[in-house]
Amino acid sequence: MATNIQPPESTEYPAYYEQYIAKARGEDLVRTMQIAHRETQALIGSLTEEQLNYRYAEGKWTIKEIIGHLIDAERIFTYRMLRFARKDATDLPGFDENEYVPASEANERSIHGLLEEFTTVRAGTFSLWRSFTNEMLQRSGTVNGNRLSVRAFAYITCGHEIHHLAIIKERYLK
Repeated sequence: MATNIQPPESTEYPAYYEQYIAKARGEDLVRTMQIAHRETQALIGSLTEEQLNYRYAEGKWTIKEIIGHLIDAERIFTYRMLRFARKDATDLPGFDENEYVPASEANERSIHGLLEEFTTVRAGTFSLWRSFTNEMLQRSGTVNGNRLSVRAFAYITCGHEIHHLAIIKERYLK
């Protein structure tokens, strides 16, 4: 079983994802992801309902919607990792986060419920990762015609949370 997920090579993902992968680079991806998740939980759990429902501009998501987006995206990313690790050669479709977010009705949910679900999803992500061998982590597949490796998706998953946490701090909590 893989104990330390090595960073992907730039040939293992489209250039767009470098913004997320760069945020996740470090000595230990799992530890980086655990730290990011604890920070997200602590920050979001400390906010008022007014803060959680705030939009910094027309058409932007609320913080609750961002948490819902992180949950949905992580589920989708791990599903893709599973398919690729199992040598599934099907070109997988993308997803439109701007359609998913309002459909999730995250603003109607309690923050406690959202954070609990996020923690459950994260536990499933780590469980899946523990099942991967180093060979499985290097396998790849296609999403919308773009080639990505399993380990690239692992780094994207981590960097995606760090990216959104930074946005919350910079644009929502100033």
